[in-house]
Amino acid sequence: MRPAESTDTPDAGGAAEWLILVYRVPSEPTRLRAAVWRRLKGLGAVYLQNSIAALPKSPAAERALQKLRHEILDMPGTAILMSSTVIAGDSHILNLYQSARTDEYDEIVDRCKDFLAGIEKEYQANHFTYAELEENEVDYTKLVNWLAKIRARDSFQAPGSTEADTALAQCAQALEDYASRVYAEESEAH
Repeated sequence: MRPAESTDTPDAGGAAEWLILVYRVPSEPTRLRAAVWRRLKGLGAVYLQNSIAALPKSPAAERALQKLRHEILDMPGTAILMSSTVIAGDSHILNLYQSARTDEYDEIVDRCKDFLAGIEKEYQANHFTYAELEENEVDYTKLVNWLAKIRARDSFQAPGSTEADTALAQCAQALEDYASRVYAEESEAH
């Protein structure tokens, strides 16, 4: 077993270390299971089976899973947190993890398309106000923060990050262009 300060990436031998949370929560109320699922999804964990989730080992992941374990015990449920390397099937767990991150990057790209369509709609409706600009800035900031969260848990550089970066850059440019138009329209109005 390695010390807790291990890295997020595979070691020199190529085997990644994983934190495995095996848990059981009461079946009722269902909100308890949903809360655990949301927390694990938010951390970027992947399910190996029902109630068995895995995350690449890191100090931050270990702290988060320890906290979640205590919350499960308070439900009252059962939870065991283990540290492990995969003896056989490493590519399977890595593919699950990579697929989850790629799906998240794809969702960012989709949301960026929605953002760009929203900006285009503002142009078509001739809405060039500070209120509309502020609303779009808030939406853009959410995209930036969301991408940062995905990138923080992307331990193995999943496919799709470049496309997400490109899409977000397009959003930034569209927002900048829209802001310029708002400033021009507002200054002409006064």
